[in-house]
Amino acid sequence: MGQDLLQKYVELTSVTKASPECDRSADEGRPISRITGFHQDEEGHWVVELSCGHTQHLRHQPPWQARPWVLDADQRAERIGQPFACGWCAQGADSATLGR
Repeated sequence: MGQDLLQKYVELTSVTKASPECDRSADEGRPISRITGFHQDEEGHWVVELSCGHTQHLRHQPPWQARPWVLDADQRAERIGQPFACGWCAQGADSATLGR
């Protein structure tokens, strides 16, 4: 918070390895992975770790992003093993498409 909202926020790319875990047929063509864990980035935001090898930030910044459960260790633990729609796999993201 407290940063200039007009500045572009450059988010680090996800882990980008191909995996059979991203099954496009599982949910109407959207790839589904499973949550394997969580970690915090250097700014303290929570990042979900997925079975496909990708990661995704899960911020709780109301009113734009309402995910209060990410702030609670017990609620995060309950989500381990749950299905998660991987946005990176949906885009067909791999190391060739995310290079900088």
